[in-house]
Amino acid sequence: MKQLEVQIMGQSYLLGCPEGGEQRLLEAVEKVDTAMCRIRDAGKVKARDRIAVLAALNLAFDLAGKAAAPPLQASSFANGDATVTNLRNLADDVKMAQLLVRLDKALGDDGRLL
Repeated sequence: MKQLEVQIMGQSYLLGCPEGGEQRLLEAVEKVDTAMCRIRDAGKVKARDRIAVLAALNLAFDLAGKAAAPPLQASSFANGDATVTNLRNLADDVKMAQLLVRLDKALGDDGRLL
């Protein structure tokens, strides 16, 4: 396993990385750094751990939106059980996204340090 030293919000981290995964890790670090810096620069939250939690929630919310089930097609209705399962999964995704938005708002409005 290879180790890479990276910077996130001005702090150095030494991260393990599988061979050939360096580019993916660097892209992930860039996304996390960008998300954390954006939250820090907004000025409402000062504690690093709270910034990290908000960034993680934002990234997970974005990822959940991209991973949402594709729209149902007419052929989906041929098997009633499959359609019910698809609708339940979609409902679960919507509930998760709503929860993440509520958490983000609740934590984002709290200007207190831990």
